[in-house]
Amino acid sequence: MTPHPTTLSHTPIFPPPASSLYLLQQPECANYIKVLQQYNQTHLLVCGTGAFNPICALLRVGHTGQDRLFAFEEESIMSGRGRCPYEPSSPCTSTLSRGELYIGLYTDYWENDGALCRLNNQTYTRTERDDRQQLNEPKFVGSAVIPDNDDRDDDKVYFFFTEREMDAGGVNKAVYTRVGRVCANDQGGQRMLVNRWSSFLKTRLICSVVGPNGIDTHFDDLEDVFVLKSKDGKNPEIFGLFSTTSAVFKGYAVCVYHMDDIRASFNGPFACRERPEHHWTPYEDRVPYPRPGSCASKVNGGGFSCSKEFPDEVLRFVRSHPVMYRPVLPQHRRPVLLQTDSSRRKLTQIAVDRVQAQDGHYHVLYIGTDDSVVLKVITIYNKDTDTMEEVLLEELQVFKEPAPIREIIISPKRQQLYVGSEVGVAQLRLHQCDLYGSECADCCLARDPYCAWDGLTCSRYYPAGVYTKSRRFRRQDVRHGNAVQLCNGLQIDVGGERDEQWHRAQERLVYGVESNSTLLECVPRSLQAKVLWFLQKGGEKHEVRGDERVIMTSHGLLFLQVRSSDAGVYMCQTVEHGYVHTLLRISLHVLRGERVESAIHKANDGEGEKAAAPCHSSVGPPPGPSISPRALVPSSVPGPHSRLWYKEFLQLIGYGDAQRVEEYCERVWCSDKKRKKTKRKYVSPGGEKRGKGRGEENSHRAPRHTLGT
Repeated sequence: MTPHPTTLSHTPIFPPPASSLYLLQQPECANYIKVLQQYNQTHLLVCGTGAFNPICALLRVGHTGQDRLFAFEEESIMSGRGRCPYEPSSPCTSTLSRGELYIGLYTDYWENDGALCRLNNQTYTRTERDDRQQLNEPKFVGSAVIPDNDDRDDDKVYFFFTEREMDAGGVNKAVYTRVGRVCANDQGGQRMLVNRWSSFLKTRLICSVVGPNGIDTHFDDLEDVFVLKSKDGKNPEIFGLFSTTSAVFKGYAVCVYHMDDIRASFNGPFACRERPEHHWTPYEDRVPYPRPGSCASKVNGGGFSCSKEFPDEVLRFVRSHPVMYRPVLPQHRRPVLLQTDSSRRKLTQIAVDRVQAQDGHYHVLYIGTDDSVVLKVITIYNKDTDTMEEVLLEELQVFKEPAPIREIIISPKRQQLYVGSEVGVAQLRLHQCDLYGSECADCCLARDPYCAWDGLTCSRYYPAGVYTKSRRFRRQDVRHGNAVQLCNGLQIDVGGERDEQWHRAQERLVYGVESNSTLLECVPRSLQAKVLWFLQKGGEKHEVRGDERVIMTSHGLLFLQVRSSDAGVYMCQTVEHGYVHTLLRISLHVLRGERVESAIHKANDGEGEKAAAPCHSSVGPPPGPSISPRALVPSSVPGPHSRLWYKEFLQLIGYGDAQRVEEYCERVWCSDKKRKKTKRKYVSPGGEKRGKGRGEENSHRAPRHTLGT
């Protein structure tokens, strides 16, 4: 599993202790799980709010073949004070290493005492109480144990949080994102800093974008953090999901940090200032030995076997200078992902998988939102242009009910994604290659590092050395998505002579009424594709350009006021990375408005007439009254589909009294028995409409898949 800290802050798991009926009736008085860590091979450590009386216990993990998968060890139940917050919404982060729990939380009911703590069977170590230099209104986000070298006595615990910082004027409080660090073997001091950290230091994480006026736009509020471990565990990559603190402008960014840059900041100069309203400056006087913030280890000389042996001068210095002067800048000095549209959804969680593709390694970002959606994104850095490209691969609707995503965990071994929210937990596949379509071009243009074209289908890509039946024939280009080169013979020229796809494209009939609005619907499979429209009249073909009357929308070509001269055959093409794909051929027939109005009134006058032909199972037009809306359709128009043609017709012409005509047609052409059968046929179980997957008609390359719970 990933090192992502587990903080299911809004999920009631087991009932609170028996107190009173009144408490049990209050939602906030349930027992909300705040700490869930693997204690050993057989047990989990679980802590909950316990109706504002925190409790902890060990949970025995069973196996699938047993009757009970989970069981509490009753003798292990203990008080959770100092191990778990009181309030369900209180920020909390925890990690467990070698039987010791490292946790950031508010230890009191009123949330005045924010602390970074370590608990084991013998000691309880924490930050100084009421010390605004160490922690000032913190919001705890994440934590992880990260070794610096092979000496385990030199292991560090890193905490990621935000806190308030007084600005130079001493008036406003700015929000800064911090990474704090302590030694895992820190035992505190002997005469001072007793049971307090003797190694706590912190520095700022910067995530910003340079504006056109030279002023940076900062994303200072850390929403979530993900630690992507490396093979040796010493140099993971830190992914931070940030938001802005401005009430006017709301945006989100993802920044990546290297451990070398974080360590360099902690090994750099300390920060100091004479008064809170003064600016920070680098500390230039003598720094005592051993260096404040270092661990008692052989790597650091081996002169001290425990932090209790450190000189008082070192302890006094680290207590008065906990802040480092140099901040940590992100990789490429900019975010890898940026969302600045304040009207869009909020981003809440992030998890990252490192995937090997044919042209290198890529980071696949899974980003949770506040409306039960998980975005699957890759980012590609171009060294030549020093630019970052974001590719949205999928948009997954995880839960039916819109609820904030609270947790995302990746299992690389099982190739599964686990997503948690208030409404439940869902298990998803990391890759769904079969949804990218049945053509080589669609698979290559998807640019999904998990998937490749194997000659027959879009299937899972396996690196070299992994045996697969189709290992010799693989087509994949994540960086460029060059389907023209990979899928030979399928490309065509835009508007050129090589337009064999023109006649192979799907055909559709659309009817419009003069002076009414008409939409020629055509949605590209990919959000990155450019849509082009062509009109064919006679033997000539020319590109359609938008104007005040004809608007190019994301859903198709919209005629605000259609004219008789607009009739013809329209072709919808998409262009992406040089590859052209013809999606639709739409034949537009424009009808005169007075003729439609006259036919509708005549159809209403013949309400008593009925026909014996079947309703929706017929291929052609049903025999009905002597004058019906069907009579308006030209004789050359076939009836290729078993759909309610009159509903489609009325919808397209925008007739205002469509409901009356629909009821009339059902009374005339359908018996009660057949009408009920038709309704049952077109309503899915539960009455819910299901979205289309990729590769189906009118689907995006980054669609929203409704998965449910």
